[in-house]
Amino acid sequence: MAKKILAKIKLQLPAGQATPAPPVGPALGQYGVNIGEFCKQFNDKTKTEAGLIFPAEITIFADRTFRFIVKTPPAAVLIKKEVGLAKGSPESNREKVGSITMKQIEAIAKIKMKDLNAATLDTAKSMIAGTARSMGVKVEK
Repeated sequence: MAKKILAKIKLQLPAGQATPAPPVGPALGQYGVNIGEFCKQFNDKTKTEAGLIFPAEITIFADRTFRFIVKTPPAAVLIKKEVGLAKGSPESNREKVGSITMKQIEAIAKIKMKDLNAATLDTAKSMIAGTARSMGVKVEK
């Protein structure tokens, strides 16, 4: 018999640094989940990718157990890492903060492919390029 699902929660957490402090504690605590156990498992799964933000989809069951999936980091986070930016441009249409090559975009698209709803790598590349442009990063052909 399948377990009864109590809730599904999505959190974005820094790799290897989940702690019982907000946002993790309040989100999981209201369902009676062992917060320390979640933090330990999440940190073990992501400890090699320090410095990146990872989305986690947590499924909480009625018996207070949980299962979670760690997704790939958001495209904006990967673009910032690739270009070496602290943050995107406040006015992306006027002020450019860096540039990215199609080769770098392709590398990011390959990482993100499983989480994007893109049928081909070319479609994924155009999605990543669009994110870069909206951040004020110049896309070089």
